[in-house]
Amino acid sequence: MSAASVTVPRVVVMGPSGAGKSRIGAALADRLAARFPALDFIDSDALHPESNVEKMRAGVPLDDDDRAPWLLLVGESLTEGRGGRVIACSALRRAYRDLIRRGCPDAAFIELVVPLDELADRVAHRPGHFMPAALLSSQLDALEPLGDDERGARVENSGDVDTVVARAIAALQPGW
Repeated sequence: MSAASVTVPRVVVMGPSGAGKSRIGAALADRLAARFPALDFIDSDALHPESNVEKMRAGVPLDDDDRAPWLLLVGESLTEGRGGRVIACSALRRAYRDLIRRGCPDAAFIELVVPLDELADRVAHRPGHFMPAALLSSQLDALEPLGDDERGARVENSGDVDTVVARAIAALQPGW
């Protein structure tokens, strides 16, 4: 497949807090940039309005009214990456992914799958992040795994970063 016939990747690396979205997303963007040099990475945490950040810092889960404008912005941001873009975003529910697709219909999702005990350990040992460990259970309650009819794949986040990124690329599109 020639580079001209390949559309630029627009990928959301998703999952609950502690799943490794930022780490795997940045590494995935680095790997894809070898083929798509203008591709970049954004952590959607940077797109939250300050009111959402303050709410989470206070240990209050976001509701759908809080999330909707942020998720629409995530979708719009995916299309702004002229050479492609990878965004780390929880995108926990299908309705949230639908809002992202409203802004970027060709978005693909990589759902990072991590055992519950490991998620809890990661979140508990992540100093300085505005998302407190107490909100992990609310995220897991909200999680709707990626559907078979949604573009993307569920990828186990175990092993080293290169292994997980290779799984993601293989699941998305051979040849990336």
